[in-house]
Amino acid sequence: MQHVDGDAIGKLILRITLGGLILLHGLSKITGGVGGIQGMLEGVGLPAALAWGVYLGEVLAPILVIVGWYARIGAGLIFINMVFAVGLAHAGDILAFTPQGGWALELQGMFLFTALALVFLGPGRFSINQR
Repeated sequence: MQHVDGDAIGKLILRITLGGLILLHGLSKITGGVGGIQGMLEGVGLPAALAWGVYLGEVLAPILVIVGWYARIGAGLIFINMVFAVGLAHAGDILAFTPQGGWALELQGMFLFTALALVFLGPGRFSINQR
């Protein structure tokens, strides 16, 4: 009987989950544009052109993470993307809780910290880089 590499399988599950869920947000930006993000950036005094970075963080990066090719860089881009997302769209909820007692930014927090974990863990054996 062959040994099951639970570490590699766990990393694969994390990569597919994070990459797949973030990529859905990216597909929304491809079809709907980044106008809303440009407005948020301008509202805080940043250049609207930075909004184009969302395509790196929500399209390119998740693909890198899913296939495991430069997945640490992809995860880092997702992390940076989520820092901007929280800062621009959710800053007022950082310390907020839901009526059910959960953190108001559970989803964003899960994306943010899962990306950070993958920066440190790497993609695992089931990846193009195989590290």
